[in-house]
Amino acid sequence: MRRCAYDRGMAAHGHGHDHGHSHAVSADADRRYLWIALGLMTALMIAQVIIGVLADSLALLADAAHMVSDSGALALSLFAMAMAAKPARGAFTFGFKRVEIISALLNGATLIVLAAYFVYASIGRLIAPGDPDGMLVLVVSLVGIVVNLLATWVLSKANRESLNVEGSYQHILTDLYAFIGTAVAGAVILWTGFVRADAIASLFVAALMLKAGYVLVREGGRVVLEAAPRGIDPEEIAADITALDPVIEVHDLHVWEVTSGFPALSAHVLVEDEVDCHAARLRIGRLLITDYGIDHTTLQVDHAAEAARHAEHGEDGACPPAVLREGH
Repeated sequence: MRRCAYDRGMAAHGHGHDHGHSHAVSADADRRYLWIALGLMTALMIAQVIIGVLADSLALLADAAHMVSDSGALALSLFAMAMAAKPARGAFTFGFKRVEIISALLNGATLIVLAAYFVYASIGRLIAPGDPDGMLVLVVSLVGIVVNLLATWVLSKANRESLNVEGSYQHILTDLYAFIGTAVAGAVILWTGFVRADAIASLFVAALMLKAGYVLVREGGRVVLEAAPRGIDPEEIAADITALDPVIEVHDLHVWEVTSGFPALSAHVLVEDEVDCHAARLRIGRLLITDYGIDHTTLQVDHAAEAARHAEHGEDGACPPAVLREGH
């Protein structure tokens, strides 16, 4: 049994090295995309704040504030990626991978807070409208659309399975839609003189912020609360494991995400007495990898009768627990 466990461990080590290398290459590319998007957003943000004040446009200032949050989100995402790349050490046995989830939660919360402020400000402008310059609003919005299209295209090439990267992408995509709404408002003001279009556009921006923020907080909250990854049903997993010939019962089944794209599972499995429980462990592990893409699993597999006898005396079962790891 020791030889079998040793061979398995060596195979897992080699696979994990390749897997880790591919993740490192992907992370390097994602960092480049984030830096490019950050440069674009920061330059446009500075110009928009200045012109928004000159044009007396709440919609432009709402877009500018959103872009401040865009730049902050991108900077935070870059910091989170740097932290997540640090190796596991000491008490942090998973490393700092969940920093990316904290970044996504902060990005989402920021969007929600900004949305609340601009709803309040927009209602005030609907009651007492200002005098926005329609031409400036339209021109700056059109420039903003072009810059955001470029930034959105750049980030679309990054790995959006990462909730951290997705958070930055949603910030910029929301800003693109906001610029489109603001451009429409500028055109309406320029051609009709209906100045309340500026406040209406600001409300549109706030609604987009609220939607994107809610999704990020919801998905990040699922990871923090250790819910099963979306698309994975723990009951279905338990049924599939139980359906294997030697398996009698599965309990203490837990499925969660360490961070985006890093699912993990642990379970206690009881098998028939005459079965090699170590071979059963490997078979279950292969099922989890092949059918569910879960390659970080901790499985305790015991003989049912032996486990029952030991349980009567408050002892552990016959087969010691072991970690089956593939790809990490």
